[in-house]
Amino acid sequence: MSWQRVTVIGVGLIGGSLALALRRAGSGAEIVGCGRSAASLRRAAGLGVVDRWTTDVAEAVSGADLVVLGVPLGAVRETLESLRGALAPGAVVTDVGSAKGCVLADAEAVFGAVPPWLVPGHPIAGNERSGVEAASAELFRDRRVILTPAEHTAPQAVARVRALWEEVAGAQVLCTDAAHHDQVLAATSHLPHMLAFGLVDTLARWEGVEEIFAYAAGGFRDFTRIASSDPVMWRDICLANREALLAALHRYRADLEDLTALVEAGDASGLELLFRNAKETRDRYLPLFER
Repeated sequence: MSWQRVTVIGVGLIGGSLALALRRAGSGAEIVGCGRSAASLRRAAGLGVVDRWTTDVAEAVSGADLVVLGVPLGAVRETLESLRGALAPGAVVTDVGSAKGCVLADAEAVFGAVPPWLVPGHPIAGNERSGVEAASAELFRDRRVILTPAEHTAPQAVARVRALWEEVAGAQVLCTDAAHHDQVLAATSHLPHMLAFGLVDTLARWEGVEEIFAYAAGGFRDFTRIASSDPVMWRDICLANREALLAALHRYRADLEDLTALVEAGDASGLELLFRNAKETRDRYLPLFER
């Protein structure tokens, strides 16, 4: 699968890594970067991530046969409005956001219906670092990418985006519906981020905070690593996937209350049973985590 011109709107960790993967694959495509920060786009060009750049969305997508939206979820609707009427015939648009129902809703709001050329996507990859400086051509290698095409999404558009992730980025592509995606990711990604952010914020307000963090060991570092993630991005994810995330938070809160009751009661057997179940479950599914 080849492209003549690829436009990446939002050249950060994900968008920049995909651009570098295109370069590594020798696609030959011209890569155009777009975003709000001219300084960031200059850095992207200086690092060889993009060939040229502009802060004007309509100009950026002109003549592109593939457009990748790497903007925060809160900026998707505005970006779609900006590119409306500027896309070349046959162009395909995809995104990389962590929630998908909101992307379809934004497209419906802008275009009246989800356009056949829009293929929502979510690479299950990344880390707590952000910005184009953190981009890597290997970020998606052997990682999963979930596509959530709508009912009337063109099959050829899905095929082109699938090829992008499989042939260029080296990822494993799955397709599902947006609602299912959002429910699963609320539990496996969004909820853990809320817990990490919440714990660090709680401890930051405890008396003797410097001593608390001075004595923090590897377990604390590992558990809270994702609390160093981009606050704006995660603000938008919370709001975009609010219903599914709330369901996950309420369910976790109920289980946390049960755990609290076990500690209060000094229930040794109950605690051990819970810990043993958690350990056995994690050990059983650990190979899936490492793919």
